Amino acid sequence: MPGLGLLEADPLASQSRSETPSSWESPEITVSAALFAKFQHLIYRETGIWLSESKTALLCGRLSRRLRALQLRSLRDYYQVVVEPDQHLERMLMIDAITTNETRFFREPRHFEYLANTVFPQWQMLARQGLRSKKIRIWSAGCSTGEEPYSLAMLLARHFPRGDGWEPRILATDISTRVLAVARKAVYQIANYVDIPPDLLQQFMLRGYGEYEGEMKVVREIRHMVDFKRLNLGEETYPVGESFDAIFCRNVLIYFDAAAKSRVVEKLMRHLVPRGLLFIGHAENLHSLTQGLQSVAPTVYVQRNEQSKLRRDS
Repeated sequence: MPGLGLLEADPLASQSRSETPSSWESPEITVSAALFAKFQHLIYRETGIWLSESKTALLCGRLSRRLRALQLRSLRDYYQVVVEPDQHLERMLMIDAITTNETRFFREPRHFEYLANTVFPQWQMLARQGLRSKKIRIWSAGCSTGEEPYSLAMLLARHFPRGDGWEPRILATDISTRVLAVARKAVYQIANYVDIPPDLLQQFMLRGYGEYEGEMKVVREIRHMVDFKRLNLGEETYPVGESFDAIFCRNVLIYFDAAAKSRVVEKLMRHLVPRGLLFIGHAENLHSLTQGLQSVAPTVYVQRNEQSKLRRDS
């Protein structure tokens, strides 16, 4: 298979790892209950994410790099910097630091099986009957380093070839500019291939050789199906510009409190087409959060007045 091209440096990552004088020593980082509460409310206002009191060690550990980069001695000093009105970039870097971005290709495979075995045949049938267009739009909300949207793109390319007139596209968003930079490069350790179906792996991944040994890259066809964009689910509105046949918001809602979670789900629903599907993580549930959704499969929902139009997965 073709080798990988030259990998470009990540300018944002370089900025966040700015050099500090060798004479500067990192202090022991601690946070008082009162200061932690200030960070809690700041992060909640910025993102809708609520850090529980059990996350004090996480906050200290994740922000230690920002203190080193800015040569600050304490989290109190850092807080005074990050709340300044002109420190938008630093607030963004703070969010990058505290968010968790665990993902992998074809994570939670039952969702992909449900798409291939239940949803895609319905879309194909409706298109043959002239009841839907061949334009397919899916949103990966909380896409992390890109494995989820690229997995979806591979599956769409297999089932809806452009040569047959289909137009599948994926919007992939995340709050972290750091992970979006990784996703756009589309280069991964080859050890991460294990969950990719063998036929899709062979068709849609390039193996690196020589100095790129041990790496793989998503092929251009798949990369061009995905549009990456920074988006904060805690914002009042989502400037996504269109409605979607399916929205994947998996393993993201667990970071919101009940009120923020309900607001996010309500806003996501506004961007679903009729009969559009919302996928959440298997560790999540929407019980008591909204009356507008009906489960059609484990952790798969449709707007309640549309649920009869979808076959429940057995």
